Amino acid sequence: MDLRYPIGTFAYEGNITVEQREVWIREIEELPALLRAAVEDLSEEQLNTPYREGGWQVRQVVHHIADSHMNSLMRFKLALTEQHPTIRPYDEASWAELSDSTREPIATSLVFIAALHRKWGTLLGSMGEEQFARTFFHPGSGETVALDRCLGMYAWHGKHHLAHITKLAFRMGWTE
Repeated sequence: MDLRYPIGTFAYEGNITVEQREVWIREIEELPALLRAAVEDLSEEQLNTPYREGGWQVRQVVHHIADSHMNSLMRFKLALTEQHPTIRPYDEASWAELSDSTREPIATSLVFIAALHRKWGTLLGSMGEEQFARTFFHPGSGETVALDRCLGMYAWHGKHHLAHITKLAFRMGWTE
């Protein structure tokens, strides 16, 4: 198993259906509780353990989810209120090395993720076909991204990082 991609990379072919979007929205809404359950009994030493050699610590992964999903919500709002905006990429690896990702208790980001995902879920649940078809331009990748595909990528992203934590905990014998 590739520890970098414990659930594989994001892949979705074909048209994205209403039913598929509903699954992804539910996954966005469920992530905060799943994440909290995955980390609630971890010690400080465990939180400071990288999920793989050369990878981020569990603590950094939790804070990264907050940072990344905050950026995604902003991208959704930009695409919904502007015509094909160019979003601002950020250096996620550098953000993960800032003190709020390396020293801040994870409780801060867990509360933030719960509130963020509730707000995001409300927005996603109100969107229709036309809104999910709206796009933004990502200058880092050079791609035009439709919001329905972005939804799928971030539903995957949450599960991807959750698996980093849960699979590490299993490998280390922290959980059964």
